[in-house]
Amino acid sequence: MPDSPPPIPFFKPSIDDQEIEAVVATLRSGWVTMGPRTAEFEQAFQRYCGAEHAKALNSCTAGLHLALLALGVGSEDEVVTSSLTFAATANVICHVGAKPVFAEIDPETWNITAATIEPRLTERTRAVIAVHYAGLPCDLAPIRELCTRRGIALIEDAAHAAGARYRGRPIGADADAAAFSFYANKNMTTGEGGMLTTRSQEVADAVHRMRLHGMSKDAWRRYTNTGTWRYDVVTAGFKYNTTDINAALGLVQLQKLDSFIEARAKIAAQYREALSDVAFVRFQATAHPEDTPAHHLVAVRLDSSRGAPDRERVMEHFRARNIAYSVHFQPMHLMSFYRERWGHQEGDLPVTEAISSELLSLPLYPGMTEEQINRVVDALRTVAA
Repeated sequence: MPDSPPPIPFFKPSIDDQEIEAVVATLRSGWVTMGPRTAEFEQAFQRYCGAEHAKALNSCTAGLHLALLALGVGSEDEVVTSSLTFAATANVICHVGAKPVFAEIDPETWNITAATIEPRLTERTRAVIAVHYAGLPCDLAPIRELCTRRGIALIEDAAHAAGARYRGRPIGADADAAAFSFYANKNMTTGEGGMLTTRSQEVADAVHRMRLHGMSKDAWRRYTNTGTWRYDVVTAGFKYNTTDINAALGLVQLQKLDSFIEARAKIAAQYREALSDVAFVRFQATAHPEDTPAHHLVAVRLDSSRGAPDRERVMEHFRARNIAYSVHFQPMHLMSFYRERWGHQEGDLPVTEAISSELLSLPLYPGMTEEQINRVVDALRTVAA
């Protein structure tokens, strides 16, 4: 029996001695929780995005939750978002007592648009959460115009989009609030972690307070020569802060982010070129040629209308060849909680449902070799043979 080919992982963090040395130096500093490294990381990310403010957090989920609270979203409000997203996007809406309202996605970009959002707006709509799916920016200008005209806050779920640009401007630069993820499989990682950027001093101040129990002083300032042991609790906050260990890792990763995206873009382009003549493989389309996607994912649609084999058959074909894969995402409106709580059912979002049922995410990380890329391509090309 022939030996199995070596496994191709779905993702692999790009970490070397620089990151290890930075984390070790922080451990040796004696300060490991939120402190000077966190402040340095915030400043570096703020500069990178061209944002007015940046606040480091323990997850993108925390950023989305705090953004809603800081923008005054609460009980009986409605928030419009995409159903083609991770659970956190919709869950945080429920956490603040609001109702998630799911808008249809564009059939080519797989993002929500102003045209799909507007029919979902009501007098109770307080915010829109625009998900930059796979790191491809939503068409923000018309969405911003719509939100401004209707007096609605715009929050960007940029979990996939660190380093992406919309019409030349970094994602996060011009946001009411944008939340980024630094989870292990993201373009840059701090293991676990996130960042919120905003152009609003009021939002930044609210997030700053709420991320650490609603305390008026940061812990590290209380325990330094310039701090004081006295503090006040000014709101019922959360334990959402990051640590200097995470920040030390993030500072190094941020310096490499553009090179990571360049490598991912090259691999994505190789996939597109090598599969361009496979009729049933469809890729996400860019809304504007001047946009720069972050290429967090290479998700392909196995288009049944163009003769694609069943997705389960493709998955089995990949497993037999020791190639990892994933699916991003199952529609949120069809998850049990959202069906039962809000009465959603199949057919509510036909475009989202059709596309999500045929999506497959291919392996993608900067360290992929030509041989690995060719194996993935070959697996897709031969599955229908």
